[in-house]
Amino acid sequence: MKLCRFEQNGQAHAGFFDDETVIPLDAAASAAGESLAVTEDLLAFLPNGEGRQAALRVEAWLRSNPGAVAGLAVVDAEILTPIPRPNKLLLLAGNYAKHIEESGGIAVERARTFPYVFMKPPSTTLNRHGGDIPIPAVSPDNIDWECELGIVIGKRAKGVSEAEALEFVAGYTVVNDISDRGFRPNPNREERERDQFFDWQHGKWHDGSCPVGPCIACPETVPDPQALPLKLTVNGEVHQDASTAMQIFPVAAVIEFVSAFVTLEPGDIISTGTAAGVGHAKGVYLKPGDVVEASIDGIGTLMNTMVKEDN
Repeated sequence: MKLCRFEQNGQAHAGFFDDETVIPLDAAASAAGESLAVTEDLLAFLPNGEGRQAALRVEAWLRSNPGAVAGLAVVDAEILTPIPRPNKLLLLAGNYAKHIEESGGIAVERARTFPYVFMKPPSTTLNRHGGDIPIPAVSPDNIDWECELGIVIGKRAKGVSEAEALEFVAGYTVVNDISDRGFRPNPNREERERDQFFDWQHGKWHDGSCPVGPCIACPETVPDPQALPLKLTVNGEVHQDASTAMQIFPVAAVIEFVSAFVTLEPGDIISTGTAAGVGHAKGVYLKPGDVVEASIDGIGTLMNTMVKEDN
């Protein structure tokens, strides 16, 4: 089961998602004769949600009644961010060896290191499938892409083991961690020891720089998060083509690490790092008009267009 949030007549709704087809969950429930509380909160229908079993029954009815889909589908639905305001938006840096190497680093085996985790402010960086990504006027020349597998947390997790970690996953989504590789606040500054680190970190925080979507794929749809092909194209040209099997720290290990010292809450999103093929490695950066498509098998394609920031 794959679920999305979409807008219709100015209202947000929950729906079943299948590539370009969106079926309103409430309309499908009514057609199936299923009692279902109307809400746009996808967590209600994902593992540990109160409407989970009813949503599964409605999905099964849709599969058994394919003729009903055309009559229920929403045409030209505007897809919204699947989790509109997660409490935490956590992302990994350097979780694929070849990406570390293309960036000039040396990959270290898992047993000798730990995941590098940083944050983006969800209220201003989150973006949606189909949304425009502004190229920041303050630093427009080094904007890069990063296709990543996103984990959506389904229930409170603190101190969980790697063996049990996947039990806390509500589903998976696609994240494009848009990054500014050249942000240098105050170019006339006096250099300090940690400037390079903060330049890197500040380059992750531009408005609209974290599109997520187009949907959340439930765990039964993604039985093995470490076997997912991923691909990113810019204007149809392939730049990233890899698999989550290449991750240094798999999904379960990431959850174990973070939950050891941070309480994870329902709706939190953890993006698990990107593979080789970023623009910075070859001196190619995003510009206004570029169409970026980040795809992960079993989930979907997250599409965005780059635009000049409107100040």
